[in-house]
Amino acid sequence: MPYIVFRAGVVRALIASVSAAALSACSTLGYYGHLARGEYGLLAARRPIERVVADPAVTDAVKARLRMAEQARAFASSRLQLPRNGSYTQYADLQRPFATWNVFAAAEFSVDAVKRCYLLVGCLDYRGYFDRDRADAEAARLQAQGLETWIGGSAAYSTLGWFADPILNTMLRRGDDDLAATIFHELAHQVVFVNGDTEFNESFATFVQREGLNQWRRSRGLAAEADPELAQDDAVARLVVDTRERLRNLYASSLPADAKRQRKQAEIEALRSDYRRLRDTKWHGKGGYDEWIDAPINNAKLLPFGLYHRRVPAFAALFEQHGRDWSAFYAAVGKLARLAPGARAEALDALQRSTER
Repeated sequence: MPYIVFRAGVVRALIASVSAAALSACSTLGYYGHLARGEYGLLAARRPIERVVADPAVTDAVKARLRMAEQARAFASSRLQLPRNGSYTQYADLQRPFATWNVFAAAEFSVDAVKRCYLLVGCLDYRGYFDRDRADAEAARLQAQGLETWIGGSAAYSTLGWFADPILNTMLRRGDDDLAATIFHELAHQVVFVNGDTEFNESFATFVQREGLNQWRRSRGLAAEADPELAQDDAVARLVVDTRERLRNLYASSLPADAKRQRKQAEIEALRSDYRRLRDTKWHGKGGYDEWIDAPINNAKLLPFGLYHRRVPAFAALFEQHGRDWSAFYAAVGKLARLAPGARAEALDALQRSTER
C-alpha cells in the first residue's frame, strides 16, 4: 500500500494507500488510479546503482553523486541504525523536474490547512499528484470554492518501506549534504511513523537527518556543519513561521475584513523585506528563495513551513537523555508514538521545555 512523501525545500506530504480505493467514492477512485499508475511508472524506471555507474551514457557527474549516495546509504544502516533494505540502492531518472506536485489550500483568513482525509493515514494537509496538470486542475477546483491555493513541486519519494524506493534524478538537484540528508530523513520515516501527525513525523525525521548529517560529515573528516543551502532553508523557515503566527493573531482579531486584508498584505511585504535584508547581509546577495519570495504569496503558500522544525529540540533532548544511543532513542520515540495525541503533545512539550533551562 503505497504512500507518497515529498520533499520540496522544507516541505513533505503523505497520501493514503491505493489499496483503500475500493472503499472510496468514485471521484476518489480516479485519484487513486492516478497514484497507482504514477507509482508503477516510477518503480518501473528503477535501475541498480551499479548498472547506472557502469553505463557509458550516464554522465560522470551523476555517477559521482550516486557513488556518494551509496556510501551515505551504507552509513545510515551501519552507524545510524536505520533500516537495512533495498530503499535508495537503485536509481530512477523520471525525465521530469519533480517527482510529484502537491496542492495546499487555506481560507482567506486562516493559516490552517484545508485537510484531506484518507483511510489508514488519517487527515493530511495536502494532496499530491504525479502530473502537474492534475495538480493545476485540483487547485483551480479549490479556488472556485473561494480558497487560496499553492502547488509545491517535490524532489523525493517514499513508500515508507513498502517498496524499495529509488534515488531519483530530482534528488540530485542540490549538494551532497542535501542528498545524504534526504536519504537519512526518508529512512527515519520507516522506523517510526504516526498516522495523521505530520509535525511529529517530520520533526523526528528532521532530527535524525540533522544529527545523522553531522555524524556523516565527521566520519569523512569534515566539520559538523550543514550545507549553506540547508542553513538557508532553516533561516527562511523561521521567517515564514513568524509571519504565519502574526497572521494567525491578525485573523483571530475583531478587525473588519477590509482591514485584515490590508494588514495581511503588509505582513507579506514585511516577510519579503526581512528575507531580502537577510539575503543581502548574511548571504552576500545570493538567496535560494528569490523566486519564491518574488512570486505571489498567500496563506496556502505559507503552510508547509515549520512542519519539519518545531519539535526538533524535543527529539534532540530525548536523544541526549538516552546517551546518544540510536537504538534506545528509537525505542523511546516509539513509546511516544503509541501515546494518545494529547499525551504525546504534552510529553514533547516537557522535552522542549527541558532544553530552555
